[in-house]
Amino acid sequence: LKSEALGLAVMTELPLVIVDVQRAGPSTGIPTKTEQTDLDQALYGRNGECPMPIVAAHSPGDCFDAAFNAAKIAVEHMTPVILLSEGFLGNGSEPWRIPAMADYPEIKPPFATELGADGKFHPFERDPETLVRRWAIPGQKGFEHRVGGLEKNHAGVLSSDPANHQLMVDERAAKVQKIADFIPELSVDGPASGKLLVVGWGGTMGHILSAVNEVREAGKTVSRAHFDYIVPVPRNTGKVLESFDTILVCELNSGQFARYLRGLYPKANIVSFGKVQGQPFLVNELVEAINREI
Repeated sequence: LKSEALGLAVMTELPLVIVDVQRAGPSTGIPTKTEQTDLDQALYGRNGECPMPIVAAHSPGDCFDAAFNAAKIAVEHMTPVILLSEGFLGNGSEPWRIPAMADYPEIKPPFATELGADGKFHPFERDPETLVRRWAIPGQKGFEHRVGGLEKNHAGVLSSDPANHQLMVDERAAKVQKIADFIPELSVDGPASGKLLVVGWGGTMGHILSAVNEVREAGKTVSRAHFDYIVPVPRNTGKVLESFDTILVCELNSGQFARYLRGLYPKANIVSFGKVQGQPFLVNELVEAINREI
């Protein structure tokens, strides 16, 4: 039932942030334990061609910034956004200074201000650069239009025309991919190319960082990259991954992010190291996994 609501938000192109604090599953599973096993659901758990941005928090203190970034994407790009957290973060804590909101960038809704040449509002006509549609304030005179889960054309008229459906599917997907132009590039901790890049996402960052530092202290060279943005991935992701002989993806599931990256970048040599025990990684098991690949 919740996935139906997500699909409705994608079809209507309205801002929404969905927070998923992942736990050990399936079903009730182990409700007090942590995992990263909802990634496939976040990526694909809706009917139809239904693309949606995904942001992942990497620490308890990062949750505020991750939520802000998710909200900014949702409002400025007129789309639902999934914010992934996990039990390790939800039950964790760290010192965090309440920020001054004046230091954060403004969130600018794409409000509709002009009608079309025919004197009518065309709700799904798009900004040529971002492919974002305009948002009419409810009750705004002259901007009345239909909303709902049925497919429509640019004018907001219900349509089952095959060519129009293909066009709208393609535009919704392209709009999500264009968000990559508005998020930071993927940064690499260590050499920008080499034998091994250790990759993580979400709340595994601290454990992976500790393991990488331990391996470096032993005199070995290893680089690290961490994904805060899952959909779309940063613009330079392909260049980063293909600069290393091996990509070791460490995650608390059976390799969901590794499979996702393989689909995007089939030339990259991606190795998966997963754990599904309802527990965070141990630094020593990450060190062993890294040493096996060096």
